[in-house]
Amino acid sequence: MLSPKKVTHRKVFKGRMTGAAHRGSSIAFGQYALKAVGCGWMSARQIEAARIAINRKVKRGGKMWIRVFPDKSYTKKPAETRMGKGKGSPEGWVAVIKPGRILYELSGVDADLAREALRLAANKLPFPTKIIELDTTL
Repeated sequence: MLSPKKVTHRKVFKGRMTGAAHRGSSIAFGQYALKAVGCGWMSARQIEAARIAINRKVKRGGKMWIRVFPDKSYTKKPAETRMGKGKGSPEGWVAVIKPGRILYELSGVDADLAREALRLAANKLPFPTKIIELDTTL
């Protein structure tokens, strides 16, 4: 599972996910990409599940880039605990995803295989996505 080696603060504010992504919103490495259409938190487990789904489909063919990293901790209080007594302890790591963010990129495989692999990855994610291609007809 992905997680940062070292962080400045163990607990962070919840934050807001308003607006579109400016950074990481265009294809930089591959030919095909999975782009977020909605916003949400993408947990380290979801990043890993989608990565495995892509790798199983392409079977060592092509190259894949993961363009997100879970660098925000989220906290959870124990079950059956009364309100108050401070914030809960860190539970896991998430990446904050805004609309327009590129999540995964693929190259070195044919178009149908890439679309199918990215579709399988999209099924693992908690927000709507779309598959985009780099225009090579310039």
